[in-house]
Amino acid sequence: MKTTWDVHGHTMWDAWKNGESFDLVERDDGFIISIPGSSYLAKFEDWPDIERRAMDFVRGRVIDLGCGAGRVALYLQQKGFDVLGFDISPLALRVCRERGLRVTRKGSIHDLSFPRNSFDTAIMFGNNFSLLGTPAKATKTLRRMHRMLSDGGLILAETLDPYDTKEPSHLAYHRLNRRKGRLPGQVRMRVRYKEFSTPWFYWLLLSREEMRELARSAGFEIAGYVGPSDPRYIGILRKV
Repeated sequence: MKTTWDVHGHTMWDAWKNGESFDLVERDDGFIISIPGSSYLAKFEDWPDIERRAMDFVRGRVIDLGCGAGRVALYLQQKGFDVLGFDISPLALRVCRERGLRVTRKGSIHDLSFPRNSFDTAIMFGNNFSLLGTPAKATKTLRRMHRMLSDGGLILAETLDPYDTKEPSHLAYHRLNRRKGRLPGQVRMRVRYKEFSTPWFYWLLLSREEMRELARSAGFEIAGYVGPSDPRYIGILRKV
């Protein structure tokens, strides 16, 4: 199996060029789910309701972090926003450009290096807030984002509340994490597609209160939530 961070890119490329494809997301206890490649190409009307509602908060210059195949960035570009698509996958960014996204940049979310006040809104949809990985990495990355956002700038941060479940395998994983001194929602995982696999990495799922505490540690406040009663939600982090 080939190890690469471009796994999503291969899935998106095949979905774009050849029809449906599926990622396999594998947790380190053996739990596996599949994600259709078409979800990365979804039109606005097919997005989750909370993502459509969160569009009301977008303003100014926008960075779409983990933009994938560009579904959010392209929608905002069509609405007249100055938007940059940012992703670690060169093949995903190629799909973005072929679909018409004008401005892209390759990089890791943990190595953001934009000048101060570069953006007014940062978007992290598709549970991309979880890419922050671990509490320590999350604080460091959020502080970088604090510098690159304008005064009062927003992060629209989508994730899942890991505690809002009755699934026995998830509850067992929470107990395992607690024994290891980790947050219950700190998931060690990898993504697979055909002969490709990412390295193992951490995916950080947080409750609303955990998100609030993390945001505060990096100079943000929670201005509100979209989806306050659902496991999936979007936190609106405002720079203070």
